[in-house]
Amino acid sequence: MGCAYHFIHDLKARLANRVQLTTDGHRAYLTAVEDAFGAEINYAMLQKIYGTTNESPETRYSSAVCMGARQAIISGSPDHNHISTSYAERQNLTMRMSMRRFTRLTNGFSKKLENHEHALVFYFMYYNFCRIHQTLW
Repeated sequence: MGCAYHFIHDLKARLANRVQLTTDGHRAYLTAVEDAFGAEINYAMLQKIYGTTNESPETRYSSAVCMGARQAIISGSPDHNHISTSYAERQNLTMRMSMRRFTRLTNGFSKKLENHEHALVFYFMYYNFCRIHQTLW
C-alpha cells in the first residue's frame, strides 16, 4: 500500500490538468488514487482474467493464458476506448528484455539498491536520448 500511495501522490504532483488514469486490479491503487485526486480524475480499473495452467515440467515457467478483461469505472467519466494498460505493459516488457536484471531466474541481479537505481538511470538515458526507435524510421 505504501508504494502505491507514494507513486500516485508523486504522479499527482506532476500533473497540471485532469487526466484519465487506468490501473490494473491491485487494490492499493483504489485508496491511493482516491486520497491523491479525490473526484478530480477520470479513473478506471482494468482487471485481466487468467485461466489456469497445467503444472507440467514443460509449462512450469510459462505465463497463464489471458481469458479476457473486465473494465470498472471508479471515478469520473473515463473514455471506454482509452481504458488500457497496454502502454505501461509494453514499457515494462521492453525494460525487462533490455535489462536482464528484471527477468526471473537470472544471475544478473543487483545486490544493492543503489546499483539497481544506477542501472535504471543508464537504461532510461539510453532509451530516451540515444536509441533510434523503429517508429522513427
